[in-house]
Amino acid sequence: MPLTKQNFSEVLLLPPEVDNAMQDSIREKDNSFLAGEDAFGSAEPVKKPTGRLVMHSMAMFGREFCYAVEAAFVTPVLLSVGLPKHLYSLVWLISPILGFVLQPVVGSASDHCTSGWGKRRPYILALGVMMLLGMALYLNGDMVISAVTTKRGQQQQTWAIVITMLGVVLFDFAADFIDGPIKAYLFDVCSHQDKEKGLHYHALLTGLGGALGYLTGAIDWAHTILGRFLGSEFQVIFFIAALVFLICLTVHLCSIPEAPLRDANAETKLLLKLDEPYEYGSIVKVKNSYLESGYAEIRTLPDLGKSTEMPHTEVQRRMTIKSLLKALLSMPSHYRCLCVSHLIGWTAFLSNMLFFTDFMGQIVYHGDPYAPHNSTAYLTYERGVEIGCWGMCINAVSSSLYSYLQKALLPYIRLKGLYFIGYLLFGLGTGFIGLFPRVHSTLALCSLFGVMSSTLYTVPFNLIAEYHREEEEI
Repeated sequence: MPLTKQNFSEVLLLPPEVDNAMQDSIREKDNSFLAGEDAFGSAEPVKKPTGRLVMHSMAMFGREFCYAVEAAFVTPVLLSVGLPKHLYSLVWLISPILGFVLQPVVGSASDHCTSGWGKRRPYILALGVMMLLGMALYLNGDMVISAVTTKRGQQQQTWAIVITMLGVVLFDFAADFIDGPIKAYLFDVCSHQDKEKGLHYHALLTGLGGALGYLTGAIDWAHTILGRFLGSEFQVIFFIAALVFLICLTVHLCSIPEAPLRDANAETKLLLKLDEPYEYGSIVKVKNSYLESGYAEIRTLPDLGKSTEMPHTEVQRRMTIKSLLKALLSMPSHYRCLCVSHLIGWTAFLSNMLFFTDFMGQIVYHGDPYAPHNSTAYLTYERGVEIGCWGMCINAVSSSLYSYLQKALLPYIRLKGLYFIGYLLFGLGTGFIGLFPRVHSTLALCSLFGVMSSTLYTVPFNLIAEYHREEEEI
C-alpha cells in the first residue's frame, strides 16, 4: 500500500476515549507532517494511571528487598562456611565480568524478541527465577550439602563453599541484570512524563524494599516460632525474601501490557516501498489506547540516484561484543562522560554496601567471623552485623525520602547539580566513617549513603531521557 498524506493521517486517528493531551500531540505531529516538518515524528504512548506505574515499580521493591538480604548476609555466610580471605573478592568479581560479556548480547536479543508476551517480560521472568535459585543456594548451601552427603570434614566444607559461591554469583548476576529489562520495559510503554514519574516511583520503592530487607536481617529469627519451625535463621530469611519477591514480580509482570514485536518475516511484508528517499514501517493498529507498531524504522537510501528497490535488511542489528566496544568508543562525549561517572559511582557504592556489615562486625565491634560459633568473639561479630543491618535500613529510608526531595531541588540545581551533590555527600560520609569508626556516628552517616543510592537509580536515566528528547527535538 503506497503511503500518501491521506492514509497517513487516517492511520493516526485515535478513538474518542484517548486522553485529550494525546490527541493534541498526535494532531500536532500530523499537521507538521502535512506542512513538511518533522515528517518522522513518532506518536508517544498515552498517559498511564499512577496505579499502573506503582505496580510496575514493585519489581524494584522485591529486587531491592532481596539485594538487602544479600548485602547483609553474604559476607557473614561466606566467612562462616570457611571461604579463604584471598578468594573473597573473587566471588564479587565473577558476576560483573559475566555481566559485561553477556548483558549487551542478551539485551540485544530482548530488543528482537517476538514473544506474544512482549519483548521484556520473558527475560524479566527468567532472571527472577535465577535470582530465587541463587538466593536458595547461598542461604542454604551448607544445609543442602549436609542433606546430600554423609561425609564430614574438609570435603563437606569444600562443597559448601562451592555451592555458596555459585549461589552468590548466580543471584548477583541476575539481580544486576534484571534492572536493565525493567528500565527498558518502562521506557518502551511510557511517555516522557510517565518515564520521569516511573523512575521516581522506582527510587521510592527501591528505598522501601531495601529498608524492609535490612530490617528483616536485623531481627534475630533464630528464637522465633518461624526459626524453630524452619530450622535456622537463614531459612526463615530465605522464606520471607522469596515470598516477597514472588508477589512483587507477579504484580510487575501484570502491570502494563506490552505490544508484541512482529518477527522479521512479518515486518518485511509490511514495509512500504516509495519512490522517495525514505521508507516507513507501517503502523499496524491502535490497541489499548496506544499505537502499536512493529518497531517502525526510517530507512534511508545510500544513493538517491539508485533505484528504491532495495533488499529488506534490518537497520537495527543485533549487539555483539565487537559492536558494543565500537559503540563505547564512538558514542557522543556527553554519553561517554555519563557512562564513566556512573561506572565510578557504582564501583564506590557497591564496595561500601557489600562490605559494610562486615566492617561493622570486625572494625567497629571488634568481632571475629573465623572464631568458633559459640565464642564471644563470633557473637560480638554477629551483633555488629545486626547493627550494620540497621545502618543499611537507615540508608534505604533516606534513599526513599531523598527521591522525593529531588523533585523540589530539581528546578533550582537541575539534574547535573543533583548528580554532583549525590557523589559529594557520599564521599564525605564514607570518609568520616573511615576516620571515626564509632557506632552512633557511623549509623548517622548512613543516611548519606541513601542520597547516593537515590542518585544512582534515578538521575543518570533522567539525564539519558533528557538527552534523547533534546536530540529528537533537534
